[in-house]
Amino acid sequence: MIANGISECQLFGWKIKTFVDSRGRGSYNTGRVRTRLGAMVAVLVTLASLVAEATDPRASLERFLSRAARAPLQDLTLEQDLTVFNPEGRAAFATGTQRVVFKFPDRQRVEQVVEGRSELRLTVRGRTWRRAADGTVTTLPRDRGQVIALAVPLHRSADDVLAEWRALGIRDDRSHQARLGGRAVTVVGAKPGERDRPAAWLDPEYGVMRFVAREPTDTGSVLTDVSFSDYRPLVGPLFFPYRQETFRSGKLLVRLIVRSVVANTGPPDWLFDPAVLGTR
Repeated sequence: MIANGISECQLFGWKIKTFVDSRGRGSYNTGRVRTRLGAMVAVLVTLASLVAEATDPRASLERFLSRAARAPLQDLTLEQDLTVFNPEGRAAFATGTQRVVFKFPDRQRVEQVVEGRSELRLTVRGRTWRRAADGTVTTLPRDRGQVIALAVPLHRSADDVLAEWRALGIRDDRSHQARLGGRAVTVVGAKPGERDRPAAWLDPEYGVMRFVAREPTDTGSVLTDVSFSDYRPLVGPLFFPYRQETFRSGKLLVRLIVRSVVANTGPPDWLFDPAVLGTR
């Protein structure tokens, strides 16, 4: 038995000392220890709630959408360079340019010229049409949607965005925290170590920095991975990625480098009318 001695223990890395008498009761320092323990518990509860909120897909998405809603952004016009790579390696075999006009929330026009051949694509409310260089107009199957809408999901609710993600195979009941490009992100659709599942990597300031989805092909389905980087200020609190790379089955397929971005030019509605595809 220790009489009027010192008892010492470790708790969460803190060394705690109390004076005890022969009956094992603490001296006046006991109250001080209880105060410190109470403060520690409060801190741990706060940290736990912050971690839970950070990994909750809806909370993370709502936080970004609330921030983005303060931006007076109605439309974007982009001029960008396009490089297409050989599916069997990283060698580039075609280059071109794109002019993209996007009207939020769901209308997009892409005028593309690759190796002298022109193509026009229109996407309206999830449906996409393409006019090839020979004038042939076809309807394309639903894929991951408009890339700009993925990178800058404006004028939509969290429920709308999550519903679109679920339609592309992303499960919003699976998520975790990770780091991408040195930044903390919430990964929606996958747990740690799951690299082959559809997922959205959401940054609270930049928005979607990476998007992984399974897309149909003539031979089945493949994993398509779109990464966004080189973020620069756009309008208000928003940033826009000037670099976009698309990987298919782990191999680089397309790289886009933005040369200019202009916001709120007010493009006319006829630019997005599928009927214009039948005229030249």
